Amino acid sequence: MVGDYVLAVNGTDVTSIPHSEAADLARQGPDVLTLTIGSDIARGPNTPRPGCRGYLHKRTQSGLIKGWRKRWFVLTNDCCLHYYRHKRDEGKKLALSTMKLEGAEVGPDLSLGKPFVFKCRPLLDNRMYFFCATSNQERKRWLEALRKAIHPVTQNHVWVDVTRHNSNLPPLAVKNPECLGLLHKMDRIKDTWVQHYSILKDGCLYLYSGIRATHARGGIYLQGYSVREQPYGSRKCTIELKAPSDEFESFYLCAENPNDNKRWIAAIKASIKKWWPLHQALQDYNKHTLEETRM
Repeated sequence: MVGDYVLAVNGTDVTSIPHSEAADLARQGPDVLTLTIGSDIARGPNTPRPGCRGYLHKRTQSGLIKGWRKRWFVLTNDCCLHYYRHKRDEGKKLALSTMKLEGAEVGPDLSLGKPFVFKCRPLLDNRMYFFCATSNQERKRWLEALRKAIHPVTQNHVWVDVTRHNSNLPPLAVKNPECLGLLHKMDRIKDTWVQHYSILKDGCLYLYSGIRATHARGGIYLQGYSVREQPYGSRKCTIELKAPSDEFESFYLCAENPNDNKRWIAAIKASIKKWWPLHQALQDYNKHTLEETRM
């Protein structure tokens, strides 16, 4: 899948060699090309944005107003359904409510005599929730997404295991970090800078509450991101981590001083380059194969 990264070509580790050398290994190998792939982790601050979001009408039986209320719903990759008063509130305000969906019961509903209604009963909640879509197609889209969230398909990879292992270590226990020190990360919901002790290792930036923390509070997975120095708000010099597409979140960080920013930017760029994108590898290999065919 686009976004996966090549760890080895025909059994040879390519995580620490230039892209051109890895491409040569692929071209010089046997007829059957064997790639060892590392998948990006879908848990953390830069988890891909949800594939299902939109306005639904939610049935309410509490308060002064009873009936159906229009709300903006967001289904996230951690199997939670959040809803907000308005679309513009997403990412800026706390959700009005959040439902954990793993193990929930979902399906269409005909009992209310209203078209395009579906229901959801979370495993840890005795309450049945009713939602109304704008069309049968829209209801089908939501039900498919909800069922996938209820029964998530997970795939483990050695890179995933290593990264999870590192995130459970104290910061000083992570071996051979590529960069470490204090960074301030912009929290856009609270509109404030939050300080973290940070460790950069193998394309992942681990964020800790402090140097004595027992484990990371979160991480930013940097594959596909671009990094540059950029002003943000009142700060003239910050580190911008720009997402590869609109599916992911961009981040703004700030070190203790401009020289420290440059140190982090150089280290992050080097760490990102260590990972060879799979789609680029396949394009290079196919291009070479086509050239040989023409000859």
